[in-house]
Amino acid sequence: MGDAPSSVVTFTLNGQRLTLSTATVDARLRGAPPETVVKHAVKVNGTWYPVMQAFEVATGVPRQEYGSHTARRHLAALGYQMRGQAEPRESAQPGSVDADDIPAAPGSSSRLQEWHTEANVQAAVVTALAASGWRIMSVADTAARERGVDVVATSDGLTLGIEVKGYPSRSYADPARSSELKPTGPSTQAGHWYAQAVLAAMRIRGRKPDWRSVIALPEFPRYRNLHADTAPSLDAAGIEVWWVDAQGNVAR
Repeated sequence: MGDAPSSVVTFTLNGQRLTLSTATVDARLRGAPPETVVKHAVKVNGTWYPVMQAFEVATGVPRQEYGSHTARRHLAALGYQMRGQAEPRESAQPGSVDADDIPAAPGSSSRLQEWHTEANVQAAVVTALAASGWRIMSVADTAARERGVDVVATSDGLTLGIEVKGYPSRSYADPARSSELKPTGPSTQAGHWYAQAVLAAMRIRGRKPDWRSVIALPEFPRYRNLHADTAPSLDAAGIEVWWVDAQGNVAR
């Protein structure tokens, strides 16, 4: 059994460094009437709250300034019980077809619903680790491209350094460019992202040789094929690969 989840987590939100503790969350939500839970919920003081409400009350940051994945991953890092998963796109189920075969229509809102964004993959990993008793030491703000290891967690004297990648979309995440299609196809871009993840994991091995170095990826055929080509080298380097599916399950 691992250590108890961390009671304090420090993170960057919209360029501002924040520290959140279980004591603060419990105190600020004590007696607060819960709003109706639509999708994602967190249990605080024995009551289920929408994650957006809980995070807003706990931090004082208006919910318009972040997404549900941000609230989920930071509350999960504190060890709170979560309910509800990121919803997958039906056409992008793992093992069926590659995202290359699913062109996103310009101006569509599908980009906002994708389960395989880097933030959603990171949230699933943090949630799974916290539920297994790992102490979450740090969680990088992937949306803000914060530098450093994406997730650092400890348990029973072991430390994990996790590099997280999502799967590329046809369209841009920036709302100002949502009507444009990227010039590089998802499959080609995924190759670049995979290479970046491997390099980052190798750097973790070099700089922190006593850590377990992990790459976390969404379950897609393109990533599976790239992993099959590099698995012997990754094994020799002591680098693990974890897989996150559309329901938020994490497999090692």
